[in-house]
Amino acid sequence: MPLDQTDRFVQFRRELHRFPDVSGHEVDTQKRIKSFVSQFNPVASWEVGGTGLLLQYGPGNTGPVTLIRADIDALPIQEVNTFGHKSQIDGVSHKCGHDGHTAILARLASLLAENPVANGRVYLLFQPAEETGAGAAAVLNDPAFADITPDRAFALHNLPGFQQGVIVCKPGPFTASVLSMIVTFTGYVSHSAEPEKGRNPAYVMADFTLRSRTLQQPADQADDFALITPIYTTMGEKSYGISAGYGEVHLTLRTRNAKRMEALTAELLALLTELSTGTGIDVATSYTEAFFANENDPDAFAQIKQSALKLGYAFVEKQEPFKWGEDFGLFTQKYKGAMFGIGNGEDSPALHNDDYDFNDNLIEPAAQLFLDLIAVAHG
Repeated sequence: MPLDQTDRFVQFRRELHRFPDVSGHEVDTQKRIKSFVSQFNPVASWEVGGTGLLLQYGPGNTGPVTLIRADIDALPIQEVNTFGHKSQIDGVSHKCGHDGHTAILARLASLLAENPVANGRVYLLFQPAEETGAGAAAVLNDPAFADITPDRAFALHNLPGFQQGVIVCKPGPFTASVLSMIVTFTGYVSHSAEPEKGRNPAYVMADFTLRSRTLQQPADQADDFALITPIYTTMGEKSYGISAGYGEVHLTLRTRNAKRMEALTAELLALLTELSTGTGIDVATSYTEAFFANENDPDAFAQIKQSALKLGYAFVEKQEPFKWGEDFGLFTQKYKGAMFGIGNGEDSPALHNDDYDFNDNLIEPAAQLFLDLIAVAHG
């Protein structure tokens, strides 16, 4: 491919990097994507999931249906990099590489324009709000998506710490189940000289936070893997004559699968009951940012491996799932498919670090791998 052809996708990626949008607010990002990909002549396009975009290639009403998905949202992180394409939005930056994932899907759109789909249909999904776990559900619940039933669904994620361009995949669970738990502790205030006349939740909160550690199994290789990470806590006011009457503890939970997550949340609820009984502290729980585990279909995994090796890419079959969550798991709960990783470089800063940046050298090989997956299914 001519250098200038490669450059325009790199430039597109860097434009997205300069003007990031956080989850659920990808209005400008959606406009930029729509404007850029319109030159690749999709059969049809729709806005989906609020701020997402769906493209169709191949006019066939019969034959196989393939979905390829990329996420488009950024994070509320202040960038510290000083390169020319640094974020222009204070407190917001692409620190997970979704700008790169979007550029890969745009390059795939151009390849499909050059190599028309003769059999069946291919859908390219630019999905919003992955970071909050809300985007996949928004797309799947959108009436515009209702009649689309993929035979296969594929997605990728870049992987810092892995050799540039290596393809990483495994059958079965590829990423963790993730759920955030919010626990509120309600007593009532009193004078700090007379705490016995109030109900201060501090010690119940402290005991819960400390005891929750005993419910973990943080070893990556363990079948009953469970990680509990304290995220946020608050209690009372900065008024030193008042004994607090309300507090919150927020935890993020990670397990291999939904069944283990159900067991872990049940253990935490039992612990809360044990600790709060007889204290006069009312405890309530709620949940947010749920991510289903990505369950890679064995045949879809085999197809990824076969295409990667055919293209001459290094391939690593991972033995245990990644510990981070990815809301493409909701798609693999519903359709046969798989997510794979592509190495961002062994020296790349980690995901969600303030000095991270996507490796532009991945755009072309990743797009070619997706194209080969499509060719195998639609040839």
